[in-house]
Amino acid sequence: MTDIRVWVDGARVPADAPAVSAVDHGVTVGDGAFETAKVEDGVPFALGRHLARMDRTIAGLGLPAADHDRVREGVAAVLEGPPMPFGRLRWTVTAGRGPLGSDRLDSALTYIVTAVEQARPAASGRVVTVPWVRNERSATVGLKTTSYAENVVALARAAEQGAIEALFANTRGELCEGTGCNVFVVTDGVLRTPALDSGCLAGISRALVIEWSREDGLDVVEETLPLEVLAEADEVFITSSVKDVMPVSAVDGRALEAPGPVTAAVREVWARHAARTAEP
Repeated sequence: MTDIRVWVDGARVPADAPAVSAVDHGVTVGDGAFETAKVEDGVPFALGRHLARMDRTIAGLGLPAADHDRVREGVAAVLEGPPMPFGRLRWTVTAGRGPLGSDRLDSALTYIVTAVEQARPAASGRVVTVPWVRNERSATVGLKTTSYAENVVALARAAEQGAIEALFANTRGELCEGTGCNVFVVTDGVLRTPALDSGCLAGISRALVIEWSREDGLDVVEETLPLEVLAEADEVFITSSVKDVMPVSAVDGRALEAPGPVTAAVREVWARHAARTAEP
């Protein structure tokens, strides 16, 4: 863990050193927002889009607006030095110091920015469904908050089964999302993904896949999908800010072509557009 670069409220600090108050509301009750972006050759990808989504999460939590310049200061600090060939950048903004319960104090926000070099994602991966569901009527639906315990539990279940990701239905039995990804399926030659009213996060990579695919003449349908679609889909892929477009090689043990022809076309679209700018 000591290889993680850490910046907290204006200063670089050792990764294994105490740097956040024990009564920070992000620590005690998970009251905060975070974003994760990939780093390519020392440059974060889609930073502006991630900051905009952070704003939506912060507003949804009822916290005061975060300072983008403060976040960018931290990003510059953790990426300073020799360029990171590939890595993960994460920033967290919490409600600051608070009581031990769920009520808040009028505290200054806490800003934490971290980065770590890592290997590039695998060419494909296996996924499993889990028995727990997303609540599409939750008070925090669509928000990227620091309350991630249910994702930790689900991802551990997936790892026990040799998978890299766990997929959730929502309370209506509809396909929703993964612990840290959006999901796309191909049936009857049509590329489909759950609509946002399923309760899934409005992923940055999800949005770019839809925008760029449509721009290049590939139709993408956002719609209500039953969880059972995974048992009949010809192709499945997941998207995330670090994985980009990852073909799924098996769902619950059912093998799939990875990548299939539609997924391969989407990956080509992604590669071409992403190469043009780090700020799409």
